[in-house]
Amino acid sequence: MRIHGANRSCTAKTVCLAVLFWSIFLFSGTSGHTAPFDAPASFANLVQSVENSVVNISTTEKTKQAPLQQFGGPNSPFGQFFGEQFKNFFGNIPRGEVETHALGSGFLISDNGLILTNNHVISKADEIKVKTFDGKIYDAKVVGRDPKTDLALIRITGPKGTLPNPAVLGNSDAIRVGDWVIAVGNPFGLGNTVTAGIISAKGRIIGEGPYDDFLQTDAAINPGNSGGPLFNMQGQVVGINTAIVAQGQGIGFAIPINIAKSILGQLKTGKVIRGWLGIMIQNITPELAKSFGISATKGVIVADVVQQGPAAKAGVKRGDVIKTLDGKTVENASELSRRVAAIKPGTAVSLGIIRDGKHITVNVKLGTLPAKLPKAGTLVPGTETAWGITVQNLTPELAQTFGLSAGETGVIITKVKPGSAAADAMLRTGDVIKRVNRQKVENIQDWKKAIAKMKKGEPLLLLVERGGTTFYVAIKPADK
Repeated sequence: MRIHGANRSCTAKTVCLAVLFWSIFLFSGTSGHTAPFDAPASFANLVQSVENSVVNISTTEKTKQAPLQQFGGPNSPFGQFFGEQFKNFFGNIPRGEVETHALGSGFLISDNGLILTNNHVISKADEIKVKTFDGKIYDAKVVGRDPKTDLALIRITGPKGTLPNPAVLGNSDAIRVGDWVIAVGNPFGLGNTVTAGIISAKGRIIGEGPYDDFLQTDAAINPGNSGGPLFNMQGQVVGINTAIVAQGQGIGFAIPINIAKSILGQLKTGKVIRGWLGIMIQNITPELAKSFGISATKGVIVADVVQQGPAAKAGVKRGDVIKTLDGKTVENASELSRRVAAIKPGTAVSLGIIRDGKHITVNVKLGTLPAKLPKAGTLVPGTETAWGITVQNLTPELAQTFGLSAGETGVIITKVKPGSAAADAMLRTGDVIKRVNRQKVENIQDWKKAIAKMKKGEPLLLLVERGGTTFYVAIKPADK
């Protein structure tokens, strides 16, 4: 080849320059980042700069226990028998006090002794002890707790200048999948322990709470690490180590520090309040999107509206598809819940909604999230199989059988065929169907009329009521 021949005339110096050029090209990448050889030779300097801010937490919970309950175990019939005999001879015996101990981690965030940790570390504690890196032990008091995000703020006190330096809080939004991190904590009560790894994923939803948005890491996290910090390579806290997958290895989860920062001011006051729309929402599946006449699956469907709630007062209706909040696209139900919760109650927000194929804007003044809320149903997409449900008129007798309110209307599911599309969609015996393809259904006649209007291949869209909560289910049958 001519190229091979041309190389014969190159000098040794030219060849060396060419080799050097290609070496730089291959190992530096084209993005401007040093490829994969930027791993630190050691984490020692980083660890030394941050470990003073990490604390070990031990808690004591005091519970009352019946006499002789420990004999043979708490469920032992022998303990119950001897307990009854003592009662017969001596009358009522005062319950004994039993102490349960637990361990966790945390980290200082201020010069005046504020410590951030997990709520589950201290939620049941009657006594909290904190051991700092220099070996000193302090009594701690709870400042504020938030079970919904599993975060808590506690405080220790000591003479001015005697407490270790606080940690620096970073920006968890800026962390990237693949970035190096180190976890520092108190696994199994061993004392400060450091593990290293990378960010494996972001935005994980693991079913721990309504505002799940976890960082996933392969840095080793074990029992006792809960509440400890996850540091980036700049020595900034980017997460709070919280959970592990018990049957897995290298799968740990941390609460992004930005979530903690967003409620830190409220934790300091002792109470966290959140914005509330007053709606039940669910994600859009491809079947639901087709049923509602929309092309994209981003956004959420309003499955129910709380009477006299903020959204109801503003005119939001069941079946509305929320696409934007204050002009920003809504990705899914979890994201919308987190964003609304982060907004101060009383704030006016705008919802971009699709209703009956039309785009409208509804302005809602947010309320305050109540302490207890009904849970929205979790939807599982339907499949292209037979529906597999049997429905009947909702008679007073059936209503009584299934514990429904008198005067309830609709048709009730009395049988679900195992393995059917209805079973896959998590429909149950006792579910009440309120609407079929967005048409109101009060009896079997209404059901048949709605079914008769369906086109071939059209999904069956049901509005289902269960336990006082409504949600949509879309099932695409193989045939009618």
